[in-house]
Amino acid sequence: MSSLGIVMLVHTALDRAEQVARHWTAAGCPVVIHVDGKVAEKTYSNFVASCADNPLVGFSERHTCDWGRWGIVAASQSASEQMLDSFPDVRHVFLSSGACLPLRPVQELIDYLSDRPRVDFIESATTADVSWTIGGLDHERFTLRFPFSWRNQRKLFDAYVKLQRATGMRRSIPDGLTPHMGSQWWCLTRQTLSAILQDPRRKVYDRYFRHVWIPDESYFQTLARLYSTHIESRSLTLSKFDYQGRPHIFYDDHLQLLRRSDCFVARKIWPRAERLYHSFLTDQTSAMRPAEPNPGKIDRVFSKAVERRTHGRDGLYMQSRFPRHGSENGLTAAGYSVFQGFSDLFEEFETWLETATNTRVHGHLFAANRAEFAQDETITNGALSDSATLRDYNPKAFLSNLIWNTRGQRQCFQFGPQDTQDINWFLARDKNAQISVITGAWAIPLFRSNMNFADIRCEAARLQQIESKQLEVLSSVWTKARVRSWTLADFIEAPMEPLQTILDEIAPQTSRHLTEAPLMVDLAGFGQFLQNLKNQGMHPQLMGDFPVDDVFGTRTKPFRKPYLVQ
Repeated sequence: MSSLGIVMLVHTALDRAEQVARHWTAAGCPVVIHVDGKVAEKTYSNFVASCADNPLVGFSERHTCDWGRWGIVAASQSASEQMLDSFPDVRHVFLSSGACLPLRPVQELIDYLSDRPRVDFIESATTADVSWTIGGLDHERFTLRFPFSWRNQRKLFDAYVKLQRATGMRRSIPDGLTPHMGSQWWCLTRQTLSAILQDPRRKVYDRYFRHVWIPDESYFQTLARLYSTHIESRSLTLSKFDYQGRPHIFYDDHLQLLRRSDCFVARKIWPRAERLYHSFLTDQTSAMRPAEPNPGKIDRVFSKAVERRTHGRDGLYMQSRFPRHGSENGLTAAGYSVFQGFSDLFEEFETWLETATNTRVHGHLFAANRAEFAQDETITNGALSDSATLRDYNPKAFLSNLIWNTRGQRQCFQFGPQDTQDINWFLARDKNAQISVITGAWAIPLFRSNMNFADIRCEAARLQQIESKQLEVLSSVWTKARVRSWTLADFIEAPMEPLQTILDEIAPQTSRHLTEAPLMVDLAGFGQFLQNLKNQGMHPQLMGDFPVDDVFGTRTKPFRKPYLVQ
């Protein structure tokens, strides 16, 4: 007879529970099984009959087990009492579930515990030291009453908690107890477990813990502190939880991960993980090398999994995990550049930029009539249409999809106050955006147009108001984009330095020294044009200081050459 006894709490997948129970008993370990009272009587009877040929398998009194309720503790008590009474040679009792799976040969666990005959393995920490509770209660779970189910009677649960808080109702913790919390899955010595179950004050403790929230995580964890001479505050069962506090489920593709943990037992195993059950229940001594259990070896993998599930990949919006505003893991997937005013100031700027940087350069992606894709495409990567109606249904998703589906090649596009402005805050908040703005450059197309001057004046006033609001967004404290802005006058005065800086940032590996700027439009008479706007009552403010004479027109002439990159 083995010195290790297994208490197994079962409520589903009874066939797997029987398979694991026979694995334990094959190594000489007696098993006492508690079957949830919610399991149909016929199903339970068939289960008992299928195990009848195994003398080391017993069944305890049944209790109804609901998450977070007393029934789970009562089930553990009944099965443990039967284990201690029926198998006097047992020195350690290991609490497991029907979804637990031994990862190492059972004899290794027996030997491990035999070398530590007086050690209790139970995670047990005070509420002040617990940092893993998620969306729950810490100290209040011990001072309030919880007669209602959190899962099945949520409104009553919340209302009663609120009532107790409002009225100041508090429960008294029994004298001599210091509440502790920890994993439900423990391995206790006969001495400690029997002291808990045979305590003269057990009725007092049971009455108190019956209305504690999630007592299976605190009953044995608290009472073990009264009797144990040596507690190792850890569980021998590998059990991982996600960001919502739900247990991770292990599947067949977790085989190597579980091997690396060196743990004796793992939960929660998917019932149809055929490969896992076949691999670990063969009990091959070569399956895993004897080593100290170390679940920390795989914590990094689980941390990455939790991060991927909660945040996802940069710029990828998934239907199953659509982010809340402000909690996205990157608004877009890669860096991109936005140019405002450059195509107004320079002729064929898109062609020049594409040649100079070897990037994909679009026109005005958010133009009023259509998305101006590079090479005048109507459909681009990701099946994105140039339809303004489809784009404006969700302009943020449009840009995110474009950057995601073209990752690997930097995207550049033009923008201006004539375009859809719903994207402004998105651009400003995006750390991947590089935004370069020549303020007031929108006046150049008006200057060169053949519109009536009254219409020009009205349009100039409208565009200046739009750009002023946009600049407020780009200068906000919430802005994460890399923003550079120049007035039109300052940029024309010395265009080479800002152009070189922009190109170096876009393509640092291929950028070369610029000797000449791209071809600039003729601005002769532009200063007088701005003065005429002032004379008509519209005061341009974003262009900088342009003199009325043609000095700037003269200064622009040296830049009216084809660009040359060396």
